Order: sequence, then C-alpha cells, then structure tokens
Amino acid sequence: MTTKTLRAGGGLSVRYEPRAALSVLGLLVLAVAVAVVLIGTGDFPMTPGEVVDTLLGEGTAVQEFAVMDLRLPRVLVAVCVGAALAVGGAVFQSVSRNPLGSPDVIGFGQGATVGALTVIVLFQGGAAAAAGGAVVGGLVTGVTIYLLAWKKGVHGYRLVLVGIGAAAMLTSVIHYLITKANLVDATRATVWMTGSLDGRDWSQFWPLFAVCCVLLPLVLGHGRALRMLEMGDDAAYALGVKVERTRIVLMASAVLLVAVATSAAGPIVFVSLSAPQLARRLTRAPGPNLAASALMGSALLLSADWIATNAFGERQLPVGVVTGILGGCYLLWLLVTERKAGRI
Repeated sequence: MTTKTLRAGGGLSVRYEPRAALSVLGLLVLAVAVAVVLIGTGDFPMTPGEVVDTLLGEGTAVQEFAVMDLRLPRVLVAVCVGAALAVGGAVFQSVSRNPLGSPDVIGFGQGATVGALTVIVLFQGGAAAAAGGAVVGGLVTGVTIYLLAWKKGVHGYRLVLVGIGAAAMLTSVIHYLITKANLVDATRATVWMTGSLDGRDWSQFWPLFAVCCVLLPLVLGHGRALRMLEMGDDAAYALGVKVERTRIVLMASAVLLVAVATSAAGPIVFVSLSAPQLARRLTRAPGPNLAASALMGSALLLSADWIATNAFGERQLPVGVVTGILGGCYLLWLLVTERKAGRI
C-alpha cells in the first residue's frame, strides 16, 4: 500500500493512503446518495432534488412535514446505528484477530436482547424502558465475557470461544422469555427482536447521536493503538502501547456502541460482522479501517432499509430480515474463503 504525506504549514504533516482515502470518500458519497433516495421514498414520493430543497428549507409545508418529521429521523437513526455496529465489529475483530469475532457472533447482541426482553416480558416496560434494558444487558454481558475470557490478559481465541458459548446460553434465555410472555408481550418482543427502523423519531435519534459523538471519536483516536494490537500483545508492548488499558477502553466503547445501537433499532444482525471486512477489502489497507467501516455500516444499513421498503411491493419487511439474509450469504462466503486459505 502506497503511503503519501500531506504537508501543511507550521511543520505539520499528515500521512495517508490514497486508495483508503478515496474509498472513504466514495463510501461517504454512497451513504449520502442512498439517504437522499430513501428520504424521497414512501407514500408521498419525492425526487432527490425536492428532498435536497426541503432539507435546505425551500420545500412546501407538506414536504417539510414528510421529510423533517417522518423520514429524516429514521434515516439518521439508520446512519448512527450502522456506524455504531460497524465500529463495534471492527474493534472486536481487531482485538480477537478473527474475522468472526463480531458482537452478534460472540454474544453482545444477544445480551442486549435479553436485557430488552426482560423489561418487556417480566416488567411490561415501554419502549424507553426496553431501550434502557438493552443497554444494561449489553454492558453486563460485555463485562461477564471479558472476565470469563481473562487469564493473564484477554486473548483472541479465548474471547471468541467464550463469546460463542455465552451467545448460545443467552439465545436459550431469549427463547425461555418468549415462552413466559403473554400473547401481547410476546408479539412486542418478537417485533423488537426482528430489528426494525419503523416509527423511529427524534426521541430515538438524539440519545444515540450523543453516544456516537462521544464514543466514535474516542475509538477513532485509538486507531493506531488498535492497529498495533492486531500484531499481538508483545509487539504492541514493544511499540509503546499500554495494551490492557487500551483493550479495556476499546472493548468498553464497542460494547456500549453495540448496546445503544441495539436499544435504538433492535438486534440488527450481521452489520457488525460484514461491514469491517468489506471495508478492509475495499481499502486494501492493514488495520481496522475504522472510518471506512463506519461509513460502510451506514451505507449497508441504509441500502438494506431501501430494499426492505421497496423490493417486495406493498409488503414492507423489517430491515433486520434483509440484513440477516444478506449477512448470512456473506458469512457463508467468508467461511469458504477462510477455509480455502487454511485459516480455519
């Protein structure tokens, strides 16, 4: 990978990789384009030009209501959820040094689901309470898996094995909670578990946005250290990285990002698994590619939501169904590729 240096005044300079930079720019353009098209889709269709005019304050009253009150919050939630899930997945894949080390494979997504279902089924809590339960469940699961995987440090293979075991047990708890629920609560729980962006408004967006504004820059600021961790603890120590402290900060941030994203839209599967790997293959750059992963996650979730809304006629699907189908196909391809390469 060719690296270039951009020199600024005052002796400052920035190193960058042209392909990675172009990939990030392309993903940003793609995410914005899909977002504009998605905002214009619905029972009251709008052209991309009308959407842009409305966003700039030049639309009619009806257009402003459709965009600002109904569609824009949903799209912005999708952007934040996709970025949070993708960055969380990139962190865990880098820490575990395993492309299967994704939050929805090693139990964190299931932990958030158990937290939300506990509130819905056992306490008949509303949407806000279920969101809080998802955050608490994700955090408790993250701490538990970290402690169980600890043995003079946390190593990737142990984290993945413990996480897969925890995911299996938590899945059983999910099924048990469903069997204990009455018909109304079971229906609510099933709808929530599917993962959907329907009905998302500004009340779901602002807490999610606030968390992303704090944690995404924090994780991006540790990008170099995370890249060093991929080479192993000994190499990272030799390069001056405070390994355990860095790992704890990154894993805690990733768990919280995944938990908050799950609380906002439900357990949308496979975005955290596929987005970082697709970003890595697109940029062809070593390391976690955090910025590219975030934009890839947003673009993937926006595209999946457009497919769920338009590809099946009047029968709109929850976005989690589409990501599950696409992610399952990607997982099969990844397993075949890793097997041919002799890594599994």
